[in-house]
Amino acid sequence: MPLQTARSLARWFVRPLSEPERSFWRVVTSCFLAAVTLWLLNALNKTYTTRVSYPLQWRYNEAEFIPVRPLTESIAVQVTGRGWKLLRITLGLDIRPAEVLVRRPGGAGAVPGTALRGGLIGAMDGLQLNAVLTDTVYFEFDRLITRRLPLRLSPDATGEALPFDAKFAPASITFKGPANTVNALPNPYPVHLPQAPAGSTDGSIRVPVGGPALVQTDVQEVQVKLQPRQVLTRTIIAEPQLRHFPADSTVKLWPAQVPVEVQFFPEDSVKLNPSQVQVFADYRQLREDDSTVQLSLRPLPVIIRGARIGVTTVRVLSGAKYKAVPKP
Repeated sequence: MPLQTARSLARWFVRPLSEPERSFWRVVTSCFLAAVTLWLLNALNKTYTTRVSYPLQWRYNEAEFIPVRPLTESIAVQVTGRGWKLLRITLGLDIRPAEVLVRRPGGAGAVPGTALRGGLIGAMDGLQLNAVLTDTVYFEFDRLITRRLPLRLSPDATGEALPFDAKFAPASITFKGPANTVNALPNPYPVHLPQAPAGSTDGSIRVPVGGPALVQTDVQEVQVKLQPRQVLTRTIIAEPQLRHFPADSTVKLWPAQVPVEVQFFPEDSVKLNPSQVQVFADYRQLREDDSTVQLSLRPLPVIIRGARIGVTTVRVLSGAKYKAVPKP
C-alpha cells in the first residue's frame, strides 16, 4: 500500500510534464517568485547585527601631498541595523563614506581604529555602530613636487653606448610626483630607444617617455633626431668599494680590481676622469651559497655614454669577525 501511494504521488508530479499545456508551470513559477519576494521583504525588514566593510574617504591637502602607497578604502566594523541598510552597504549603493582627516600628511603614520568612531557614527545613516574591528589604519604621504630635467640618450640594455647623438624636442620635460622619487631621478634624464631603426638617422622618430610609478610628465613622448657619431672606448681598472657591510668585519674581495669599459664621444675624452668611475659591492646582494656579491656602478657623469663592468660578481673572502656578524 505505501508503494502504491508513492507511485500515485510520482505520477501526479510527472503528469504535467507530459501535457502540452504550459499554464501549470507558469502558475508554479509565479507562486514561487511571489513566495521568495515575500520572504525577502520580510527578512530585510528585520534587525541584524553583523560585520561589514564601511568605506573611507581621505581628506588631505592634495595640492601639496601625494600618497606613496594605496590608502585604505574601507574599515571592518560591527553594526546593528535593518536588512535594507545592510544590503545597501553590501552593494555600495548611496553610502556616505566616513572621512579620515590627515592634517599633517608628511611621512608615514597611522590612525587607530577607535579614533574613527566619530566619523563613522556621523556617516552611518540608520545604523548603530557597535565596534570598530580594524585596529589601525596606516598611511604614507610624501610632498608633491615638480622638477624639470634635460634629456639624454640612454645606453643600450647591455650598457653599451649607442653610436648616435640625439637632439630632443622638447629638450627637457617636467616630472611631478613624490619628492623622494622625483629628486632621485637622474639628471639628465635618460630616454630609451625601443631600437635604432634603419634610416632613422636621417629623420626624426617619436619615443615614449617612461617614468617611475606615481610620477607624471608634462609630455607623453618626445621627438628624437639621431645623428651618427663616433664612439670611443676605454677600459678603466676600478677597485670595488664596500657598501652596507658590517663595520667591524674584515672583508676582502676577489678579484680586488675589476675592469670597467666606458664609452664616450671624442670631444669628451679630455674631460674623462677615471676616478669618477666607481664600482660598489653591496652586502645586501650577497649570495650565501657561493659567497659572491653582485657589483654595480654608481651614477656616471654625463660625458660617459655607456659603461659595462667586465666582472659582474666577486667572491667575498671574510675573516672571523665578519662571519660572526649576522646579515641584516
